[in-house]
Amino acid sequence: MSNLFIGVMSGTSMDGIDIALCEIDAHSCTLLAYEEYPFDIALKEEILEAISGVVSLQKVGELHVRLGRLFAQRIAEFLLSQRINAKDIEAIGLHGQTLWHEPNAAYPFSLQLGDATVVVAKTEIKTVTDFRSADIANGGQGAPFAPAFHQFLFSSLKQNTAVLNIGGMANLTLLGENLRGWDTGCGNVLLDYNIQNAQGKSYDADGAFARSGEINAELLEKMLADPYFSKMPPKSTGREYFNASWLESLLPIFHTINAADIQRTLLELTAKSIADDVKRHNIAELILCGGGAKNGFLVERLEQLCGCSVKRSEAYGVPSDAIEAMAFAWFAKKRIKCEAVALSSVTGAKKDTILGALYE
Repeated sequence: MSNLFIGVMSGTSMDGIDIALCEIDAHSCTLLAYEEYPFDIALKEEILEAISGVVSLQKVGELHVRLGRLFAQRIAEFLLSQRINAKDIEAIGLHGQTLWHEPNAAYPFSLQLGDATVVVAKTEIKTVTDFRSADIANGGQGAPFAPAFHQFLFSSLKQNTAVLNIGGMANLTLLGENLRGWDTGCGNVLLDYNIQNAQGKSYDADGAFARSGEINAELLEKMLADPYFSKMPPKSTGREYFNASWLESLLPIFHTINAADIQRTLLELTAKSIADDVKRHNIAELILCGGGAKNGFLVERLEQLCGCSVKRSEAYGVPSDAIEAMAFAWFAKKRIKCEAVALSSVTGAKKDTILGALYE
């Protein structure tokens, strides 16, 4: 059996498709190559429309296949650029693109699109996908999943260390004997939405636009009053909750706030909601990963608010952009070996579960 696995991740922000090639054994996950590929802009817009409005079953089916083709195309490009033979890869771990995450409903589910049969047909590599359903079926949140991999990747670190992944949403992992983790709330998703509306940019590079504004204390207070932030773990969230409608429901009474001040207040919301969770625990060091780790102003605010050492994962030799894709390479390895993933302490599931559906 090969120890080479590929992980594919496209997060809530849909700012790119991350692909990681990893060599994995029982004790380590070594990153051999990593690339980020652009997400198809037209497809992204159609997915956002499907999330925010009424969508037909035909459209969902079409998006599922189109995403499968896009993932397969990017994987083929990756293999070619790295001069890798597909036969040398044991399996692909494909997270898929989340369309809807609803673990607390009467009929809980989490739906990711990206047809694995298409990926297998075009790459001729076994593919593992649908990682969240088994955990939800066993009473868990089905998210966040990163904490199990964070625990494996940073197992040598001392206690009182936490890992913070900031993507569209932000999730926090408390490393240690009693692994814990949860989504703290919104990460980049509202920041991206506001700057897109204000300046037509997909993201606020280094937090420059936010830095130009001022915090609106009343708006910040109203946002932080949302029940999600005070809810105790296990908990998870996504774009189906923190989205344009959520923000706009708060803005009518603040119609005089300019876009820069909204951006500054949203950055403070992300930083403070994270810091509030960090300060509830005896955390000495916070390791940052995900796209938000590159936002210098956001990192600056975390350093000021968290009261602990804040470092990017690069300090430990792991690119912050690559960790989520690496995680799904590792999850694929776990599935191929039929090993349960120790996530019940994070998600609230009644037992640790073998995760993912294998497509041969």
